[in-house]
Amino acid sequence: MGYSIAIDGPAGAGKSTIAKKVAAKKGCCYVDTGAIYRAMAYFLLENGVKGEETDRIAKKCQEANIRVAYEAGEQQVFLNGENVNSKIRTEEVGQMASKSAAVPQVRSWLIDLQRDLAVTQDVIMDGRDIGTCVLPQATVKIYLTASADVRAKRRYDEYCAKGMDCDYEEILNTVKKRDMQDMTRAIAPLKQADDAVLLDTSDLSIEEVVDRILEICAEKGC
Repeated sequence: MGYSIAIDGPAGAGKSTIAKKVAAKKGCCYVDTGAIYRAMAYFLLENGVKGEETDRIAKKCQEANIRVAYEAGEQQVFLNGENVNSKIRTEEVGQMASKSAAVPQVRSWLIDLQRDLAVTQDVIMDGRDIGTCVLPQATVKIYLTASADVRAKRRYDEYCAKGMDCDYEEILNTVKKRDMQDMTRAIAPLKQADDAVLLDTSDLSIEEVVDRILEICAEKGC
């Protein structure tokens, strides 16, 4: 087993963007754990399961076969044999992922998949509980955050760039709601690990954040 880098933080903090760039510079494998939970959420929604139906979620999740593969260095998530990368980035799926991730059976079903990916290769993972639960012995732990306003504006700009119809205030309310769900859930809530380095990206460029993480990695010998 080599080194592992854990990046946790709230929605819209830039975890995926930053993690991908750090992985590219270090030549390690990037694991988007959020996409894995979103794939499960998408499966549940497609099967008519609602977020408050915890008993149905616990039972139905066992029918989802989720697999991660890498094509041209990019993570691809397969759900029951289908590549669902293009179908899991909606607000509806994100909200469902936050709710279903709080169900113990879902976490148990997916956590082994995440850990297995870190056993035989150098990895950088981002999510909500990587440093606290999934990889508590990670070589480097980062808690990436930004103000709710900044995160909502980033999401708004992203949707506008894709030509999607969106409302900033609605997105801001969704971000705050998602924060509350993630931070107060009973199972593995979003929080900064005791030994994680806090990085607030509100006033930093992407490259500045990447450079700082690379500095931290160098200090940790990885």
